[in-house]
Amino acid sequence: QVHLVESGGGLVQPGGSLRLSCTASGRTFSSNAMGWFRQAPGKEREIVAAISYTGGGTGYADSVKGRFTISRDNAKNTAYLQMNSLKPEDTAIYYCAQARYSLVTMAVGEYDYWGQGTQVTVSS
Repeated sequence: QVHLVESGGGLVQPGGSLRLSCTASGRTFSSNAMGWFRQAPGKEREIVAAISYTGGGTGYADSVKGRFTISRDNAKNTAYLQMNSLKPEDTAIYYCAQARYSLVTMAVGEYDYWGQGTQVTVSS
């Protein structure tokens, strides 16, 4: 069993930044890829970014490329999502998830453990 806890969400003005954290316990954190997803009201959950087990491989949704950066610290069992130049359309609940496998994947179906989510609101 894996327990994931997100933190760092909040209210930020357009153009601002936030850093989300996801701390894991249970299954060996350093063996599995991690991902960040988001779900806005009335919309389906979508992947934002993913990172391989070593951090050497990453992937991003087109909508966040150049603005968001995913990273991980295996010594701390923690994954991060640095979000810069935030836009109102980035408003959503953000979830971290752990993949079944070690290599980076953008496929929702390959993630089997999820956190409870953290709200990010971008508004003036």
